[in-house]
Amino acid sequence: MIDNATVQTISRTSLHRELIDRIQTLIISGVLVPGTKVPEKDLCAQLGVSRTPLREALKVVASDGLVRLEPNRGAWVTLVTISEVEEVFPILGALEALAGELACQHIQDDEINAVRALHDTMVDSYENRDLQQYFAINQQIHQAILLASRNETLKTSCQALSLRMQRARYLANMSDERWSAAVEEHEKILQFLVARDGKRLGKTLRKHMKAKQVSVVQWLK
Repeated sequence: MIDNATVQTISRTSLHRELIDRIQTLIISGVLVPGTKVPEKDLCAQLGVSRTPLREALKVVASDGLVRLEPNRGAWVTLVTISEVEEVFPILGALEALAGELACQHIQDDEINAVRALHDTMVDSYENRDLQQYFAINQQIHQAILLASRNETLKTSCQALSLRMQRARYLANMSDERWSAAVEEHEKILQFLVARDGKRLGKTLRKHMKAKQVSVVQWLK
């Protein structure tokens, strides 16, 4: 049973997209626990929707690899495995590196200023030990760099893989040492982005993703 305080009733007109976003968020944040069955009846009641749109949304979430659909058994939240992490993260690192290189070719000053503002807020979250806000802003920074690449194919591919790994990064215990190192890595990311140094930004993003991979694998063991 899901705590009613955790889930808010949907009010937006784009029901299908909103349902997908809500389910993804519940999985990424760990409200829907890996290896457990999706409580469709409870979600319908708490989100204020019927079974049909919920199941249509679950089909999309299943295509992203966050749930699996079993005949006559419903939807189940997929487990995060070491083999999946070790398979996906290197690809994600390569895509993020490419996004960084392309972003340095296309990014505008106002976009850099926006990333700088996000970075400053993220550092405040780190200093306040607000991990939830830190993760949210961290994702916005990576998304901003991806958008600045001006490459829709790259954006689509990177977002799909990132979604699969977000919940592992969110749920993995982050040590103070790793958290500090991650902030230092983001300092370099901002530095190279401002300098429009695509080569070094790409290299830094690849190392950043490798460090995340190591952290997640250690948590899974």
